[in-house]
Amino acid sequence: MLGYSSSCFQTAGEFRAGLRFKITAMAQGSHRKSKNPRILCLHGFRTSGRILRAIILNKWPETVLRNLDLDFLDAPFPATGKSDVERFFDPPYYEWYQANKELKEYKNFEECLAYVEDYMIKNGPFDGLLGFSQGAFLTAAIPGMQEQGTALTKVPKVKFLVIISGAKLPGLIFGEPKAAVNAFSSPVRCPSLHFIAKIGVGVCR
Repeated sequence: MLGYSSSCFQTAGEFRAGLRFKITAMAQGSHRKSKNPRILCLHGFRTSGRILRAIILNKWPETVLRNLDLDFLDAPFPATGKSDVERFFDPPYYEWYQANKELKEYKNFEECLAYVEDYMIKNGPFDGLLGFSQGAFLTAAIPGMQEQGTALTKVPKVKFLVIISGAKLPGLIFGEPKAAVNAFSSPVRCPSLHFIAKIGVGVCR
């Protein structure tokens, strides 16, 4: 996971005022009928789709938001420890998969991929993926896994990525989840947009 900065958040009053306006604006049209690019959004470590939605709707310009169809998914597993955002957001919190401190042993990675694929089958099609922190690690690996035929083979290939505070899946340096062994063996072909904070602490979980 990549650590959160308090600069991501505002006072409660400022946050609610901005968020209320943007949620209302986003709700005026039907996502199913929208011609905007459909993007599945994967939140950070021990947060939630609701939290990522709140941050993006409060921080991104309305001129950008009106041209995107964003779908925020909760990870399949409840948080197994303390969340870094407890000061700012109420639970529940979720995580996409688990890894030991050495990043050599993974739990529930394949189950996570199956969960994401099932959601995309039932709610897609999606044009692109957006990932934040742990969700960004997962997002970055998906095009390569699709190319290798090891994951998400039942849905169309992802056309583009938006990576926020992400990196190459850290376990690939030390010990790979089986499905992701060759995810970065060749250059990722789909376009990607990367957001990197000026200040942040990279702590892999």
